Amino acid sequence: MIRLNMMVEGQTEESFVNRVLKPHLLKLDIVPTPRLVFTGRKFGRTYRGGVTRYGNFKWDLLLWMREDSSENTRFTTMLDLYGLPGDFPGQAQVRRINNPMKRVHILEHAMSDDIADWRLIPYIQLHEFEALLLSDAEQFGRFFIEYKDRANQLASMVRNYSSPEYINGGEDTAPSKRIMYFIPGFGRMKAIAGPQIASAIGLEKMRQCCMHFNDWLEQLERLSPLSAASQASLRMPRQEKGNGQ
Repeated sequence: MIRLNMMVEGQTEESFVNRVLKPHLLKLDIVPTPRLVFTGRKFGRTYRGGVTRYGNFKWDLLLWMREDSSENTRFTTMLDLYGLPGDFPGQAQVRRINNPMKRVHILEHAMSDDIADWRLIPYIQLHEFEALLLSDAEQFGRFFIEYKDRANQLASMVRNYSSPEYINGGEDTAPSKRIMYFIPGFGRMKAIAGPQIASAIGLEKMRQCCMHFNDWLEQLERLSPLSAASQASLRMPRQEKGNGQ
């Protein structure tokens, strides 16, 4: 068994891990445990959620690594490229790089070098978690029935991009901002609606549409202590279904 400790940005990502990723990884004898990023303390109370300063994130991650030093434990992250703080390692290198895939790879490598622990599998989501939901934007119409027509319009917008991961990270054009433009009710319900919509879309669809997300998930799957034959047998029902379509 492999324990996979996952430092995630917010409650939406935490629910996504528990609702969508966990059932899949458990089949591979990988047990994920998500934890929200530490953001600070005030009046004796600890606050978590959102990467506001890299120093807080690093301190929290290194502390967790010291607390769980087992060789059967691995660590990973699920952070948004959109809104990543300016003191994050590699930010100076990527300022003039327009290709978001290159930018995120440089930032992940810089984080890995700075943390310097072989157990870490760094992952930064392009451009934010909500991009995964745009893999099948019509699903918003099933959750927000009153906005079904607008969900179809959102889906049409997504088709202008080669991948939801390439929908940019501008203040008004990031994936979450585009969703809230078409689906006004999403903003106040995203911690609940986001994971439910992701579950309805399914991992397979998200992996097909979001290459960087798929690459990360493949890295996690390779942690499995199960034999290659056992892993293949777990994938067979999914492949047979695809062949029959």
